[in-house]
Amino acid sequence: MSAVISTRGLVKRYGRVRAVDGIDLDVQQGDVYGFLGANGSGKTTTVRMLLGLVLPTSGEVELLGGRMPRAGRRVLPRVGALIEGPASYGHLSGRENLRLLDASGRGGPWRTRSARVDAALDQVGLGGAGRKPVKAYSLGMRQRLGLAGALLRRPELLVLDEPTNGLDPQGISEIRELLLDLHRGGTTIFLSSHLLAEVEQLCDRVGVLDRGRLVLQDRIPTLVAPTGSTVVHSPAPDRVRALLDGRVTAVEGDRLVVRGEDPAEVNALLVGAGIPVTGLALDRPTLEQVVLAAAGTSPDRVEVPR
Repeated sequence: MSAVISTRGLVKRYGRVRAVDGIDLDVQQGDVYGFLGANGSGKTTTVRMLLGLVLPTSGEVELLGGRMPRAGRRVLPRVGALIEGPASYGHLSGRENLRLLDASGRGGPWRTRSARVDAALDQVGLGGAGRKPVKAYSLGMRQRLGLAGALLRRPELLVLDEPTNGLDPQGISEIRELLLDLHRGGTTIFLSSHLLAEVEQLCDRVGVLDRGRLVLQDRIPTLVAPTGSTVVHSPAPDRVRALLDGRVTAVEGDRLVVRGEDPAEVNALLVGAGIPVTGLALDRPTLEQVVLAAAGTSPDRVEVPR
């Protein structure tokens, strides 16, 4: 696979403040990459540099193999993007806004513009509201319209900044399914969010930004891989500890962590000694634990599922 987004030592300063501090992003073709961080951590600034909307203070950005912003004219027609709040003309309908957005012709021939616009509106669930003035749209509908604009060119790469902002739970679920369907069709997705639950349900790789620094970047299955221990739940923790002397590394009530990644072996030892077991599983960290440990932050800075 080839790199779709690559940055090296990317820095953005505003006066003495380093909004982005030397990050090295690596997004491969076919990824659904979650760019996770608290509000104010530098995510949007980074995304704007990726697209050539903000010039970095130092460092390099490559997008679809082209050095940005120099290669912008060549590579940006292959990119769909929704950054911050979607822009629109309130007095015009959603359909008219998309027709204006597609006026450059980069999405395809003008003869098929109406069909492209209608298809994009249908994709995001706005097919029945395309003729309504955008000033009458809810925040969630405006967000859907912005996403429709990002899809007009049938992009190879989709860059989204908080795409479910303002959507109700049903809308979030619908957008999630849409993005997964686009990914199955070959689109690489870069999703910036402060919502861990959103990233966990959509993404296969994650990068975590904290105060402008990239503190974590890896595949999610790798981050939540088993630790090499087994979690045992037993109403007789003292007996478990006595039997497995030296192998018990943590005890919390009836929950014990035992060295050894074969639950069947641990269970056989305990049952053979007549010790009751009410639960048994491989020990593995949650993504929440991994992210909070890497960011050195608290759940009020990165929103985690409850």
